[in-house]
Amino acid sequence: MRIVDIIEKKRDGNSLTEEEINFFVEGYTKGDVPDYQASALAMAIYFQDMDEREKAAITKAMMYSGDTIDLSEIEGIKVDKHSTGGVGDTTTLILAPLVASVGVPVAKMSGRGLGHTGGTVDKMEAVPGFHVEIEKQQFVDLVNNNGLAVMGQSENLTPADKKLYSLRDVTGTVNSIPLIASSIMSKKLAAGADSIVLDVKTGSGAFMKSLEDSKALAEAMVHIGKELGRQTTAVISDMNQPLGYMVGNALEVKEAAYTLRGDGPTDLTELCLTLGSHMVVLAEKAKTTDEARKMLEDAIKSGAAMEKFEQFLDAQGGDSSVIRDLNRLPVAEHTIEVTASKDGYVSEIVADEIGTAAMMLGAGRATKDSEIDLAVGIELKKKIGDAVKKGEPLAIMHANNKDINNVSERIIDAFKISSEAVESPTLVYDTFSS
Repeated sequence: MRIVDIIEKKRDGNSLTEEEINFFVEGYTKGDVPDYQASALAMAIYFQDMDEREKAAITKAMMYSGDTIDLSEIEGIKVDKHSTGGVGDTTTLILAPLVASVGVPVAKMSGRGLGHTGGTVDKMEAVPGFHVEIEKQQFVDLVNNNGLAVMGQSENLTPADKKLYSLRDVTGTVNSIPLIASSIMSKKLAAGADSIVLDVKTGSGAFMKSLEDSKALAEAMVHIGKELGRQTTAVISDMNQPLGYMVGNALEVKEAAYTLRGDGPTDLTELCLTLGSHMVVLAEKAKTTDEARKMLEDAIKSGAAMEKFEQFLDAQGGDSSVIRDLNRLPVAEHTIEVTASKDGYVSEIVADEIGTAAMMLGAGRATKDSEIDLAVGIELKKKIGDAVKKGEPLAIMHANNKDINNVSERIIDAFKISSEAVESPTLVYDTFSS
């Protein structure tokens, strides 16, 4: 078998066999297939697409290219949740203790962030003492005893995906539905989930900007899950503005605590209840999403969700008392208002720009080696559809550096103000399930 024959076959629009896909993935992971040939195949896939069988085959090959996590010692159906990424996306911090509080085991592997804001691990480390450096057996025991644990991602999880993603990033082949879908699903499957709930973002702050592309990605991932024997549900949600009001690590922990108390932003709360309901159903703790939603709402009202959050933090070395006294979380030295230049209604918030502004303050990493400032970020004071008067704050910057004029300008440019009233965007557009 020759890699050039595989490239030509896909170039001409033909389907690759599982053996051909395995040959490519194994060869590229080992270094036997050079970057220039892998680039050619990625470009052929970009233009010619892959059928459902091919997508499942390349996902499976990448899944088994490195370590896979066996969670069979953990009791119950393990349901993982994945977001395709957005700005102010605090859902994991809320969903993990929320669904665990109604009996769904949450065994989460999470990594650090690169880009707009920190990842889940970065956010959790805003709680003093919290750590994810735990051994596999301790991880299993924590989930069995408490229903919830988070550990750092294995360095050797899906090495084929890491290598191919880096290549796609510099060869113009990132926006390929089969390559995006297989990248996401290979990591989720290698991490040992029995079932998967996917939050596929769409809009200006999302990876997929159009609803059509977001639906195609959601359908592709649900089909992959089905082909590989995993119950999978994909929810398409809006990212035409940041989710909730906080963007930044400690700020998002604070907003997660508010939400678990029942005082969170409407959009963030609603999305967490929607995603959580699907997780509860896939874990077979409820028969319908309506029944599951009621369970989750009751867990918030009773305080069970917050208790689970505190138990989880304590179990992994965190000081859970900061969740009861949120002023003890890291706080920035300066708070600076960004104000409206005219009266009107907020018609648009370019989420990407808000995310970039937060990163410039230090809330995210420009490179893997960048240090994150857990205290800084952006607090929105207005969302799309809100009325605003000249001089009224649109957002507040939480900064540890007073030299933030360029950040302020970026935030101002991200807000569009209309003279006519506008409606808030739809939060959930569609749901796909296997």
